[in-house]
Amino acid sequence: MGIKLISSIIQRDIFAEWARRGQEMTGKTVTRADLCEAVYQKVGLSRTESAALVELVLKEITDCLERGETVKLSSFGSFVVRKKGQRIGRNPKTGKEVPISPRRVMVFKPSAILKHRINGAEHTSS
Repeated sequence: MGIKLISSIIQRDIFAEWARRGQEMTGKTVTRADLCEAVYQKVGLSRTESAALVELVLKEITDCLERGETVKLSSFGSFVVRKKGQRIGRNPKTGKEVPISPRRVMVFKPSAILKHRINGAEHTSS
């Protein structure tokens, strides 16, 4: 099975399943095991192959972010690495000013489709 086909299945079916589960079970945390199980059930690979596929996808996303690349998943959202400059912070206990060194942070920007699905579910369940 080609990586593009698997990617398409993951985006279409598995992300939709995560969104659906999130609507049904508020407060549930989706784990790697949950992702592997979803791949196993939707794609038809063995559990071992499903786990390897999930690890491969997560490693690729991690490697891209580590290089400073943006990871855009259509209909889901984008993971973006941003640079933050040095700034002065404050120790909340002592009130003393301390320098915060420059760093890179990762942010997630949900797609309009994902925002709509999340907000649409809120309004229909109220």
